[in-house]
Amino acid sequence: MRFVRATLTAAAALAGLLAVGGATGQEALEPPGEVLEFEGVVPDISALSREERLDDLFTALAAAPDADAAEVAESQIVDLWMDSGSDTINLLMDWTLQAIDEEDFPLALDFLDRITSLQPGYVEGWNKRATVYFMTDDLGKSLADLERVLAMEPRHFAALSGLGTILRAIGDDKGAAEAYRRALDLDPFLEQVQEALDEIVAEGEGI
Repeated sequence: MRFVRATLTAAAALAGLLAVGGATGQEALEPPGEVLEFEGVVPDISALSREERLDDLFTALAAAPDADAAEVAESQIVDLWMDSGSDTINLLMDWTLQAIDEEDFPLALDFLDRITSLQPGYVEGWNKRATVYFMTDDLGKSLADLERVLAMEPRHFAALSGLGTILRAIGDDKGAAEAYRRALDLDPFLEQVQEALDEIVAEGEGI
């Protein structure tokens, strides 16, 4: 699972980034297949709250010694984001992901409108809707939903990466660079984000 520009190829990359995380429902509730272990320490997170687990995972992600270790932390963070805590919302998200996979975007938006209405505090409802809006070239609505995501979860590296991609597409390279840097501060192993940032820096002075 590697994460994320405004060409056709870039659009596909952004869609993949924003739509990150396939586990919902019961899958998201099962224990991860790998245990994070950095510098010989295996954290016991079983008794921690969701926010405490996220805090520990973000600490592990920032300290990951290599891309493989970062991927383990990324996947566990995404699993926590994807699990709404509601069987109904998780099922609607499963249907949403299937509709996105089948490129039935009106149906996906219908599901996502229900999700965001029923559980407005569920970050991935807004994040996935931003994905679909981007894929249907509605950048304004995509940006609005990304802002909602980041207001609730400022550490959402996928949303930050998506924000950077959209800002770059509309010509705001300075804003894009800032969003990319924020994403990389959280996850230094976002290779495509680093490449996009390097291109912006190479093209503009003082960015």
